Amino acid sequence: MAGLFHRRLRLRTALRWMSPLSTASPPAVVRTLPPGFSSGLLQTPRPVSCGVHCRELHAGEERPTPSPTAAPERRPFSRVTPEDMAFFSKIIPGRTITDPDILEASNVDWLKSVRGFSEVLLRPQTTEEVSQILGYCNSRNLAVSPQGGNTGLVGGSVPVYDEIILSTALMNNVLNFDSVSGILSCQAGCVLENLSLYLEDSDYIMPLDLGAKGSCHIGGNVATNAGGLRLLRYGSLRGTVLGLEVVLADGRVLDCLATLRKDNTGYDLKQLFIGSEGTLGVITAVTILCPRKPKAVNVAFLGCESFEQLLQTFQLCRGMLGEILSAFEFLDRECMRLLNTHLKLANPITDCPFYIVIETSGSNPTHDEEKLHQFLEEAMTSSQVIDGTVATEEAKIKALWSLRERVTEALTHDGFTYKYDISLPVERIYQLVTDMREHLGDRAKSVVGYGHVGDGNLHLNITSPTKDPDLLASIEPFVYEWTARFQGSISAEHGLGLKKRNYIYYSKASLAVALMGNIKIMLDPKGILNPYKTLPDDLQ
Repeated sequence: MAGLFHRRLRLRTALRWMSPLSTASPPAVVRTLPPGFSSGLLQTPRPVSCGVHCRELHAGEERPTPSPTAAPERRPFSRVTPEDMAFFSKIIPGRTITDPDILEASNVDWLKSVRGFSEVLLRPQTTEEVSQILGYCNSRNLAVSPQGGNTGLVGGSVPVYDEIILSTALMNNVLNFDSVSGILSCQAGCVLENLSLYLEDSDYIMPLDLGAKGSCHIGGNVATNAGGLRLLRYGSLRGTVLGLEVVLADGRVLDCLATLRKDNTGYDLKQLFIGSEGTLGVITAVTILCPRKPKAVNVAFLGCESFEQLLQTFQLCRGMLGEILSAFEFLDRECMRLLNTHLKLANPITDCPFYIVIETSGSNPTHDEEKLHQFLEEAMTSSQVIDGTVATEEAKIKALWSLRERVTEALTHDGFTYKYDISLPVERIYQLVTDMREHLGDRAKSVVGYGHVGDGNLHLNITSPTKDPDLLASIEPFVYEWTARFQGSISAEHGLGLKKRNYIYYSKASLAVALMGNIKIMLDPKGILNPYKTLPDDLQ
């Protein structure tokens, strides 16, 4: 195959060395907010009690309409007392954290755009401990912010005010793995990459793969219904998750930790909690169906002159690669520029307007190489692909994948980032990027598009030198109106969290949202679980 790539496709089989993955974290936000001040999206602090009293004081003045992304006013939850601390310390001795330095990381989201000021971090190790904590918090009307790896991008994984942070970090045990069925049972705090390494010994893999796999927890993945790079091949978590164990707001433990692939007895309750972002219950354990580890993996990094050619390549790819196609990702020229500028990652092929990452995985190396050979020859003959490179060795495969997986990291170095996770009909994906660039003109520093072509998921990212309210006002609600016009979803896989809760009506009918509110009231009548998230303010 290498001869064909070199001779006909000019596909470079020898990759340039790329810089290793940076271990540096984004700079920490050093400003802290004192108790009694507003939180949510980082902004000038204001007293929590300002609400009613300020409205009375300035009754005759016009007030600006608050942004739909801004934090609503604090609800009348109780505040933590010494008696509460004594109870928590008794239940989980040594794992009730009040050290401000430790709390700092749990109070701020990964993007450094949302901050709470919780003074208590609880680290249970068992479902029983979670049950006792939630039962107590519900009786005391104490709000709780469940937290996994804190890799979310919509402000759903950190407190908005002084909610107690309930971390699953110490709930990290594998409970069971059946090597015949491929069904894994584990606690919610298991890190995704650790589960992948655990399964490798048995020749299995996890059905999902994310750029944040080194930090994200499987419970958080399920709670947000994360998609990732393997959805094209293995489907969503709604299909691969077989069972859940969930602690409800009042402390009751819902045991739906099934290991059956078929169970048609009554309602499938686990689906309520997949994608609920911790607002209906705290996931404590998961059973998930894992596929066999492929014996042959190939990755092709290709370049196209237009998005139309990219879509034609996708159609050809699905038809010719069929059952061995496991991923079809894309990034644009602007993404490549950011990777080169900020992370010093070299482009292994000729400069192109669009780039594709194609992964095949199967059980027969000879068979897979032959199919890939035929596909690439056809793509070349039809001029859909203008350049590319192929990797079959693990190190080079990782190097090619890093060009897709590290775009998010590169964006953090480009300035303040406005992130949008949009699902659209495949043919419309890049039109949004083009229209947004035209709409914003030179007001934005960068407008880039990348994502999962296989499932119609665009990651639209817009940067500016600093946080810019005027730029945000130009982006929103334009991006949501555009998405709704083409019957898309405003959140394909990141969830709604704090930032997008009030935009839910662009994707869901009013009756559907009202029913969600009814379910929330039924399962969490006091609203203590992850308040201010997912559902719009008019239902809170």
